[in-house]
Amino acid sequence: MKLFDVYPLFDLEPIKGEGCYVYDKEGTKYLDFYGGHAVISIGHSHPHYVKKITEQVENLGFYSNSVQNSLQQELAHKLGELSCCEDYQLFLCNSGAEANENALKLASFHNGKTKVISFKKAFHGRTSAAVNVTDKAAIQAPINQLFDKEFHEWNNIDTVRASLEKGDICAVIIEGIQGIGGIHVAETKFLETLSQLCKEHEAVLILDEIQSGYARSGYFFSYQHAHIQPDIISIAKGMGNGFPIGGILIHPRFKASYGLLGTTFGGNHLACAAGIAVLDVLKEEKLRENARDLGAYFIKKLTAIDGVKEVRGMGLMIGLDLGFPVKELRKEMLYEEKVFTGSSSDPNVLRILPPLNITQKEVDIFLSVFEKVFSKYLVV
Repeated sequence: MKLFDVYPLFDLEPIKGEGCYVYDKEGTKYLDFYGGHAVISIGHSHPHYVKKITEQVENLGFYSNSVQNSLQQELAHKLGELSCCEDYQLFLCNSGAEANENALKLASFHNGKTKVISFKKAFHGRTSAAVNVTDKAAIQAPINQLFDKEFHEWNNIDTVRASLEKGDICAVIIEGIQGIGGIHVAETKFLETLSQLCKEHEAVLILDEIQSGYARSGYFFSYQHAHIQPDIISIAKGMGNGFPIGGILIHPRFKASYGLLGTTFGGNHLACAAGIAVLDVLKEEKLRENARDLGAYFIKKLTAIDGVKEVRGMGLMIGLDLGFPVKELRKEMLYEEKVFTGSSSDPNVLRILPPLNITQKEVDIFLSVFEKVFSKYLVV
């Protein structure tokens, strides 16, 4: 049987990871400044992570959500404490797309409306409702056109206000920092005004923190530079450091009822062990602070490089607009210099999403390699 050919693949296969490095079958070492789409939050094969998962699978890997699972409550407690969202409620699922599906579904249950506001360049997932509010027509099948939606300009509150004033908006879904769209940060005033407008017009505010959450921005959630309380926060990626897990944090004004949401694999014992391990390491190794401080250093150094058009982002979620397509530069960084980086829907933007436990040593290595390769592409 062949694999369904939907991924353009690089000609290499990592088989081992340690910290911020991965190794291929020949033992070649690669510096990982992409983390598999920002998934690797605490580094590859972290000892505490490996220990927690190993111990759990030796005891019990899975049972359904029809029985008590104290690991879910432990995860919820530690997540609430570390994120300063203790008052929220947690529903666990398997992925970011599923998290956004449940967020949109819960919003519609809450106010009975169906129309959703999203933003240009947004990416919220590939499943039915999530892909319908993703600004990429090529991945929306006809069956995905389930409800009316609008795509507004980023950080433009005027058009959003006009739509909300019509009174028919179910939810506004927004990434705290657009990831695939090219690393665009939501402005503080924009988020605060948006939150107030959603309250006034009974629309549910969904913060998609799937890529930008879990300390990557230097805040636990990237929206926390603004003084707001979203109605729902969706999470995944760095939550499990590679183990499939996702969830939504739900404001206490939303009331649960049996059967309202559900999942077979979400919140299983092994997933919770992975999620707990990540939170333990984030706290013990102060990785949020590391992302904040090292990110500031990194962004300052990148901004000083002649020829870079723009540096965007927060913490260790960084986008470099180089002013030309980055495809060939990424290949050279990977094949010649052994450094992983990421692309975006903007062909001119290089995404940098390293594990949060990198040190200044690795940042300086990256800077040296990048300047060397980038200089070849500058037009003199």
